[in-house]
Amino acid sequence: MQSILAEAGGLLRVIVGAPIEFYIFGATLLGVAVFHHRTLTVAVAGLTTTILYKLAFAGFAHGPGFAGLSAHFGHESVILANLMLLLLGFALLANQFERSNIPEHMPRLLPDDWKGGLVLLAMVFMLSTFLDNIAAAIIGGVVARHVYHGRVSIGYLAGIVAASNAGGAGSVIGDTTTTMMWISGVSPVAVLPAFIASFVAFTVFGLVAALQQHRFAPIQAHVADGTPPIDRVRTVIVIVILATLLAVNFAGNAWYPESQDAAPWLGLGLWMAIILTSVIRAPQWSLLPGAAKGALFLVSLVATASLMPVESLPGAAWQTAFGLGFLSSVFDNIPLTALALKQGGYDWGVLAFAVGFGGSMVWFGSSAGVALSNLYPEARSVFSWLRHGWHVAFAYVVAFLVLVAVWGWHPTTTRAERPAEAQPHAPPPEWLDNIVRNAGDVIAKARERVAG
Repeated sequence: MQSILAEAGGLLRVIVGAPIEFYIFGATLLGVAVFHHRTLTVAVAGLTTTILYKLAFAGFAHGPGFAGLSAHFGHESVILANLMLLLLGFALLANQFERSNIPEHMPRLLPDDWKGGLVLLAMVFMLSTFLDNIAAAIIGGVVARHVYHGRVSIGYLAGIVAASNAGGAGSVIGDTTTTMMWISGVSPVAVLPAFIASFVAFTVFGLVAALQQHRFAPIQAHVADGTPPIDRVRTVIVIVILATLLAVNFAGNAWYPESQDAAPWLGLGLWMAIILTSVIRAPQWSLLPGAAKGALFLVSLVATASLMPVESLPGAAWQTAFGLGFLSSVFDNIPLTALALKQGGYDWGVLAFAVGFGGSMVWFGSSAGVALSNLYPEARSVFSWLRHGWHVAFAYVVAFLVLVAVWGWHPTTTRAERPAEAQPHAPPPEWLDNIVRNAGDVIAKARERVAG
């Protein structure tokens, strides 16, 4: 029976001229664009349809039937779990930041005219160079809601997402894709040229977005009378959570790269910090159900994208990287980056900007956009995003061409391409290594008890 279904699936592919999974994925993306008030329903329906099709006809990369399905999601589980934990955790982080009253006092730091919006985008850009780009976008969105009295334009929201992705493009700890490159043996220096394009892109979209927002709703000129003082305890909590993210990200990738696929460490570190600090000042836990909808939407899209039969990419060249930037606006950039690392031969700075910044062109093209849409549901309209956020796509084209003209194309090798030259990573401090090993032993024993 399985062979008959497989032959039927193969015949169907021949008739339509492409794998059926791509048509399902395309229909899902179209459904998200049209039914933007039912995005979660559309995404889950697309994932379910893809799974049912592959169970009945096509099979999975790891084998046919439920065994192949189980093996596939076993392979993808860490990425999906990390994404879910981060999106939920950042919703609570945003709440802690908002309740610290820091956003209410931001008019003291921001210029009174359109330049205030530009400075805020610059702050988001800088934050994302050393923090996760989701955190940077969330912080920028919370501040914008206060300094613009809740009237934030779609074009400016696109600018916030673009700023967070541009800042993370040249940093190996600023974006998931660049972190993947670092884990695979790409030197952090090889990713730095992405900042050339990021600065050019910021000049383009930053100016347009700031002027758009100023026309839509000018920035609050002064701190309002009766504004509550800054809650210093919540401020410290926000700093502790962000510092935990930075420490877990750096320590894991610098000292334990071989263990990064074992568990969603970044998400677990974030939640450990949230739970411990909640003893002092609890976040608004009631926000989680709403945040879960947005998180499940993105996880469903990423899971569907991982099921696409993409085994290879065109030859490594700047033209391919340029196209991948547009593709990443609708197709998850994590599997695209994984394929590029497997293929090799790329200039990783050029690719990092393409797949990192390219996702800003559509609101669901990056995790930062989805996280921000939880704060601003009106952003969940592809047509409004493209209409008012046109400057992001324009900035991508201009910045990419400038990067290639100024920097060129200089491929470097990954660890897999230079096994004879591969050097062991730097050893961690002994005290940290003891803690990690003891925690690993506890986890291993817990798994044995569950299995027993």
